[in-house]
Amino acid sequence: MKEIKTSKDGIDYLHGVLFEKPLTVTRAMLWKIKHNNPENNEIAVKIGRYKKKKGPFNLTFEEIENSSPKSELTLKGDEFTALIDFIESKYEPFSQGIQKFIPLDEQFESGNLEHLQAFFSNPEKQELIDFVLGHDIIPDELFVAFNQLSKIRAVERFDEMLDENLTEHDWQKWFEENNWVLGTDYVRVLDERNIDTQNISDFLMEAYDGFLDIVEIKRPDGDLNFWATKKDHDNYVPHQDLVKAITQASTYIYEVEREADSIKFREKVDGVKTIKPRCVLIYGRSDDWNEEQMESFRILNSNYHNLTIMTYDQILARAERMVK
Repeated sequence: MKEIKTSKDGIDYLHGVLFEKPLTVTRAMLWKIKHNNPENNEIAVKIGRYKKKKGPFNLTFEEIENSSPKSELTLKGDEFTALIDFIESKYEPFSQGIQKFIPLDEQFESGNLEHLQAFFSNPEKQELIDFVLGHDIIPDELFVAFNQLSKIRAVERFDEMLDENLTEHDWQKWFEENNWVLGTDYVRVLDERNIDTQNISDFLMEAYDGFLDIVEIKRPDGDLNFWATKKDHDNYVPHQDLVKAITQASTYIYEVEREADSIKFREKVDGVKTIKPRCVLIYGRSDDWNEEQMESFRILNSNYHNLTIMTYDQILARAERMVK
């Protein structure tokens, strides 16, 4: 056990040998610099490397190994504290060869952004994700938070897209990246879109029960209308644009059923079973509908057993509820 000693001037100090060879020795000494206010007292450290010398009567003494540059250094107060912090936070990752790291006690702020970017900029992103999840590097709570944040941002982007004049391709891309918004009925988007040489759907989906369904998307803006300009017998009726979209979706359902027994088609859809496929048609806006139009929409949807029509605003409302 090292003993703290006190000099004639009342200074507490502690010294020790860090490393010793036959001809040299490296020493460290701590001492306390006292001030009138004890709370302002400072700790200083002196580290030096010294040569062993033989003096008169064969006595050994030490002198500084080098005078220029001087092989002795004194750090006081904040300098010494900063050195301690530096070693505590940086030595372990540096010794392991980690090029970018964030100490566990360091605040997460904009200055640390480059460290996080360095970690997640790995070009093999899927391999990185598999590794992180496979080795429990990210706790479940943090993974859920990342997933939730991703969905929140996707919903915000969807809302922004409704105010932009986008192509159908832009919407297809969003739905492909965020198929969770269609609900738990679907587990994945199939790579194949071609039903046959004449019919190409937006998405062929595998439902939760392992069967094939169809998703057809029409861009929300443009010249497509949902309701006819005039009522028929005081009822809201579908516009001809919507009738055409329904007819197209129904044709897809029919053609998928026709191809169900085709070995080539089964191979294209990765063996997903094809029996009585259903279709989700995403069409038009409903943000300005009145109560009567909402009721007419409910009645319209009830007439189809294998087709569900959803507007973009209903998709947005569903997504907002899901992320909340």
